[in-house]
Amino acid sequence: MDRYQKALLAQLKSFAPRLKGWVADTIYFGGGTPSYYGEKRLRELLGAVQRLFTVSKQAEITVECNPDSVDWRSMARLRRAGVNRISLGVQSTDAQQLRCIHRIHTPKQVAQAVADIRQAKLDNLSLDLIYGLPGQTMASWEETLQKTIALKPDHISCYGLKVEEGTPMARQVALGLELPDGDFQADLYLRAVELLQQGGYRQYEISNFSKPGKESRHNLKYWMGREYVGFGPGAHSYFGGQRYAYPRDLEGYLQAAPGAVAPMEDIQLITPPEQAKEYLLLRMRTLRGIEEWEYRRKFGLNFEPLARRLEFFEGHHWVEQSDHRWHFTPQGFLLSNTLIIELLEAQARTIQGQKYWKELIGQTDADQDAISLDPGKENP
Repeated sequence: MDRYQKALLAQLKSFAPRLKGWVADTIYFGGGTPSYYGEKRLRELLGAVQRLFTVSKQAEITVECNPDSVDWRSMARLRRAGVNRISLGVQSTDAQQLRCIHRIHTPKQVAQAVADIRQAKLDNLSLDLIYGLPGQTMASWEETLQKTIALKPDHISCYGLKVEEGTPMARQVALGLELPDGDFQADLYLRAVELLQQGGYRQYEISNFSKPGKESRHNLKYWMGREYVGFGPGAHSYFGGQRYAYPRDLEGYLQAAPGAVAPMEDIQLITPPEQAKEYLLLRMRTLRGIEEWEYRRKFGLNFEPLARRLEFFEGHHWVEQSDHRWHFTPQGFLLSNTLIIELLEAQARTIQGQKYWKELIGQTDADQDAISLDPGKENP
């Protein structure tokens, strides 16, 4: 961990000149369980960020934690350092389900962690839940939701279980462990939307619910297509008109010369056609959705082909309009992957039918080829 800390501090220092003139208004420590890393190291990292970059005084600063790695003293020290939001990986309040997904914390530790976080005077708390777990019933899911609401968090995330290759659960599934089917997962999702709404939590994105004013400002940046920079092996960024990632190579990261330019991979130039695609792909994840004249102003594209698809979706109660903005209903969110593909196909036909955009695509394809030929090229 000390070697990693040294490498990460060096990367922050080497990147800082490229963010001169930028103001960071969100900071997020995630991608695992930062609380296991130790609050002392986290405070050192945050201090480096505050020293090297311009950070807004109103910045949202989040640390992900597991319930078994929380105590009020460390939380209080993080708060004094500037952390003002905690995201706690609860997953379930059912002890058997937690054991089944190899989580080492208990429901009792969840309640204690929430109490410790509140004692530390951290007033922005998010709890993560998972539905579709082995052995999960509607009754047990409702109990998890009700117990979570009773803890009075400011924000709740509900994610469907995704079994990753190479994990213990993947091996269990291969050996016959049964998971709830897609239809039942959909029922669990819709019940969550209903109960959380009754509990005062507004759904503002497919998987996220919050009290008024407590939406995750950091995650909203992703969905609104705004720029962000990530640090560490495997971190992704959208900066300088490109999306890119650092290799998931811990040992290579640790052995790199201090201050050396980290290699980048998966470099993608975000051209105007890509921006138009991402507008649909990302905005339709949110309750804000998309709006005709905003779309026309941004991209100079005809909205009518999209409007025809949206009106068809509206007839099936998959989308609705609020303040002239189109967004999915909870039933539509369940089908969002398929429905967004239909919108993207309608958009692609529009782009291909406009001479300006066809010429632009030809130019940007050449630019993309130039980038792919030089993957070590420093981001402009």
